[in-house]
Amino acid sequence: MDPLLDLLNSRPLVDGAERDALGDPDGGRRWAREHGGDGSLAELALLREARDALRDVVRGDSSPAALAPLLEGVRQIPEITSDGLRWTVETPPHARLAVEAVLAWAATEQHMPGRLRPCANDECRLFLLDRSRANRARWCSMAACGNREKARRHYARTR
Repeated sequence: MDPLLDLLNSRPLVDGAERDALGDPDGGRRWAREHGGDGSLAELALLREARDALRDVVRGDSSPAALAPLLEGVRQIPEITSDGLRWTVETPPHARLAVEAVLAWAATEQHMPGRLRPCANDECRLFLLDRSRANRARWCSMAACGNREKARRHYARTR
């Protein structure tokens, strides 16, 4: 389970209709609890804000500076352990999941630049993390979006 992708993909289009996992309080609470949160209304509001900001940054519609407000009041505290240096993130409790998503995005951009991207299917709102060796994955799912797109292109060529 990838919390960053789960958050970005929590608002898919299903049969042309949007399904927002964070949209209603009960569904949002369930989603947050499954991901280690408490499901409070403040947490859900911040998760929706983080999801929308991350979506715009990943799509290239906003600069990464748009994520800065989500990190207000967040501190990293160094701690020396028997295993070496460890960093602990200190954040308000309702902001923990949103902050973790932003930090996961930053780590992905640092270690796997350009591999987090939107699905190439214009009718899909999902995102993918390309783990392929060639970095050429285009669709969130080959079985769903990839197959549909290839079928459309084939049909268009044969017409």
